[in-house]
Amino acid sequence: MPTPSVAVVAYPNVSPFHLSVPCILFGDILPGEQLFSLTVCAAEDGPIPAAHGMSVVPGAGLEALASADIVIVPGWDDPALPPSPALIAALRSAHVRGAQIVGLCLGSYVLAYAGLLDGHRASTHWEYEQDFMSRFPRVRLDTNALYVDEDRLVTSAGTAAGLDCCLYLIRQHHGSAIANRVARRMVVPTYREGGQAQFIERPIPVNTQDARINALLDFLRQNLGSAHTLDELASRTRMSRRTFTRNFQKATGMSVGDWLLAERMRRTQELLEVSAHPIERIAELVGFGTATALRQQFKQAFGVTPAEWRRSFRMDDA
Repeated sequence: MPTPSVAVVAYPNVSPFHLSVPCILFGDILPGEQLFSLTVCAAEDGPIPAAHGMSVVPGAGLEALASADIVIVPGWDDPALPPSPALIAALRSAHVRGAQIVGLCLGSYVLAYAGLLDGHRASTHWEYEQDFMSRFPRVRLDTNALYVDEDRLVTSAGTAAGLDCCLYLIRQHHGSAIANRVARRMVVPTYREGGQAQFIERPIPVNTQDARINALLDFLRQNLGSAHTLDELASRTRMSRRTFTRNFQKATGMSVGDWLLAERMRRTQELLEVSAHPIERIAELVGFGTATALRQQFKQAFGVTPAEWRRSFRMDDA
């Protein structure tokens, strides 16, 4: 079986960490075994300035993309800056030829600028989701995935997810046994599937510019375990139901139902991490009523079960 060739694209102000991830994993990671043939390439000639005062000397130009089996763009310095026409053309040509094109973290922007992701699912770092969707409405952004592979177009979420994505590619080309050996050498989890949720803290408004809504949010946080109707909440704020729903949406950017669900999910995460309460008790405390309802909502929101979340994030002294 021929050794798969990998071309990693360097660019001005590239993050040394993002560049190093594929270079390590697709380089000589297992002593005495050449899993891949690695080349660092760039559109620019000579040393390329990298972040933090470093520089990169690429081993080839973009002609390396013409024969690579895997082309990797490790991040991108400025999401508002399109890649050069030369890089776009080289990426498109490589994909048409049959290569896998990979965008790690904000490298997904480069693939999107090249038009490769139009009509396809993709992933990127959670902080840039809204910006990405506004720039590339034809891309079906999966806001919950660690990485996505569709039509030989592979994109990943943030920094750690880039490691997961590279291990996924190693598994594709060399099987689970080799990928597990690489993971053990890197001292990282051997496998996290792409559909697993990005473990992030999604901001929920704590305070708004509306004093009555702020008072209501405080009340709701202290009474998550209770059921709440729109009429009851409107009465508490001394508004009509219609005015209340409009003002709540304006103040928080969310409907009452969405806000309550997000706050209940946040509190569930907290209780799983810092308490020893069984799932049934947590379900009562946060207002889901039954453990089954909690498990269904949690799995849908985060892609893992409450028990899996607790194993990953439980405080040592809980």
